[in-house]
Amino acid sequence: MRTKIPAMCAIIVAVLLASLFIEAQTPDTSNLNLVGDRFKPLTWDQMTPEQKTMTSNLLSGPRRGLGGPFNVLLRSPEMGDLAQKLGEYARFRPAVPPKLRELAIIVTARHWTAHYEWYAHRRAAAQEGLKEDIITAIANRKRPAGMQPDEEAVYNFANELLETKQVSDATFKAVVDRYGEKGAVDIIGVMGYYQMVSMLLNVDRYPLPNNAPSELK
Repeated sequence: MRTKIPAMCAIIVAVLLASLFIEAQTPDTSNLNLVGDRFKPLTWDQMTPEQKTMTSNLLSGPRRGLGGPFNVLLRSPEMGDLAQKLGEYARFRPAVPPKLRELAIIVTARHWTAHYEWYAHRRAAAQEGLKEDIITAIANRKRPAGMQPDEEAVYNFANELLETKQVSDATFKAVVDRYGEKGAVDIIGVMGYYQMVSMLLNVDRYPLPNNAPSELK
């Protein structure tokens, strides 16, 4: 009988640990903190099964939240869930350093005058080491002075693509020489995703946090 007690204890401990793990993996849906203007914020109880699946995927991923375009994308949850997976790669795993990813994003945000996207990502760009005078120049639609070679390569690529709808051979080569063809495609993917985000936010008239004033003219 004594030999069975340790085994029973081990089973009980395993069951308790498993239940704690499952509880830790279950996202909290009691307060989703969704924000919107034209697209009114949804609650968990209002959602369809497809919307709940998309929400659970977002809360279980690296974002751990639903800020930005996701209240809008929930209106088309099948597309929205695919889009958020692309966005997860664009935000967290592209084949360029984080500072340059954020540079491509704020160039895109400024092109669209997407106020919330700019608000969020100009701060992320600063945190990743992009200098304030570069950020300010982009906000003012001016070419930044004093860029590092890696910054200049990505800025030229993003700016040319948005403004002329193509890139020159020299601009293309500067990016591929540094980050390979994968890096060039990932920059395009980052910009493409955040152009969609800009359009979603602009159509929604997505508000800035705490009634903050717009930083873009």
